Amino acid sequence: MVLLIAVAAVRISSRSGLPSLLLYLGIGVAIGQDGIGNVAFDNAELTQVIGYAALVVILAEGGLGTKWKEIKPALPAAVVLSTVGVAVSVGITATAAHYLVGLEWQQALIIGAVVSSTDAAAVFSVLRKVPLPSRVTGVLEAESGFNDAPVVILVVAFSTAGPVDAWYVLVGTIALELAIGVAVGLAVGFLGAYGLRHVALPASGLYPIAVMAIAVVAYAAGALAHGSGFLAVYLAAMILGNAKLPHAPANRGFAEGLGWIAQIGMFVLLGLLVTPHELVHDFWPAVVIGLVLTMVARPMEVLVSLAPFRIPWQEQALMSWAGLRGAVPIILATIPMVAQIEGSERIFNIVFVLVVVYTLVQGPTLPWLARALKLGDSSEAADLGVESAPLERLRGHLLSVAIPQESRMHGVEVAELRLPAGAAVTLVVREDKSFVPSPATVLRRGDELLVVATDPVRDATERRLRAVGQGGKLAGWLGTGGGKELSTTTGGTAMRFHLPGGQSGGRTGGPTGGRTGGQSGGRKKTSG
Repeated sequence: MVLLIAVAAVRISSRSGLPSLLLYLGIGVAIGQDGIGNVAFDNAELTQVIGYAALVVILAEGGLGTKWKEIKPALPAAVVLSTVGVAVSVGITATAAHYLVGLEWQQALIIGAVVSSTDAAAVFSVLRKVPLPSRVTGVLEAESGFNDAPVVILVVAFSTAGPVDAWYVLVGTIALELAIGVAVGLAVGFLGAYGLRHVALPASGLYPIAVMAIAVVAYAAGALAHGSGFLAVYLAAMILGNAKLPHAPANRGFAEGLGWIAQIGMFVLLGLLVTPHELVHDFWPAVVIGLVLTMVARPMEVLVSLAPFRIPWQEQALMSWAGLRGAVPIILATIPMVAQIEGSERIFNIVFVLVVVYTLVQGPTLPWLARALKLGDSSEAADLGVESAPLERLRGHLLSVAIPQESRMHGVEVAELRLPAGAAVTLVVREDKSFVPSPATVLRRGDELLVVATDPVRDATERRLRAVGQGGKLAGWLGTGGGKELSTTTGGTAMRFHLPGGQSGGRTGGPTGGRTGGQSGGRKKTSG
């Protein structure tokens, strides 16, 4: 029942603009000890363990969906935000918690560290619905994937019963754990991608399981090596997601489903853990700390971290407002509870209220702010998402391309596509009817094309189709190369270009005009 209600809540969330995490938290509170369910739950240690496991799945799903070409230029800025920026945010927020709210320095530092981590689930879910410049999206996604590692180290260090290590010891520990996490993540990711490309599994359904297993291995290996497991799993998943693996659509779909289950379970459990009637006393302290975090600490963090990169002030303003908090700070707030630090329950309550209040404020207003700052142009031609699966025996690729309403491929003749030698449009599906096109066939919005390309020209064909989708028949002459929007998800064939809004192309029409799967590409199903 919880799962079914949570799934229905996603529909409510998408229509109202209310972040889904708040609905999940509300479900947990509703069935908790102060709600209609009257379920008593106060196991902070179990919540922390399950929360860590859910965060691993969420980071893996986010990494699989991260486009390397978008995130590569943003890496330096994201790294600085995740390290120097976190230090700035912790310092300002902890000072406010101490002097304005009256918390002891240990409690103030713990809260400062806990709320300085942006939430990967919130950032991934919100930003992918808002049309923003790729640099902004890349920085924010990479930051949310990277900053969990240093924040966890700081929270654990501040939650010790004895004296806190000197600042240079903390800096050295963070640097070492991050380095180990990077090394483990890259090693596991590349080895896993190599293995999946060269080992033919007997069933396509095994590939998604193998991909997620590799991601979990990256976390485990990083943690056992005393490194950052969170950073390792994000990097490994990002490598797998950009490695042209077989059956990439199924891999991402499986990871997305697990990610939803992880979010639902994590937020409902956190809602169960909180005691609502105790939140009243900590409401205003949470509002004050959150106000300083949102209006002072986060803007200063962005300003200091991005100063060397000459990023326009509009983008910096949006990044300041888009520092979304979610389940991660609440999960991290269980660390002092497990360590039995004095005042840990108050820390948890303050963090819980802060996350709920400011997620309500920031999440729904982010699209409005993007429009006000004139970031993101909804009139731009829609990008084409790519999916594929291998036709290994033929050494060929069957590409399925759905032309969206905003695409400039509308009105282009088949011959004007100027596909590379070795590639050809073999079938057009229009209004549920399929036909073999001639060179003079004019393509229309809503058409679906079946393109056959040999292995050597597969990437060039993909780039050319993207270029025409962005620039029309004169693409290439007008500087529209299509390369920067390219999103290759597998190393094989049957490729699908998604419609806007994440909807797939629907019927692709095999050679007989029937329905073909995104992985079989119209051929008879094979184990390869």
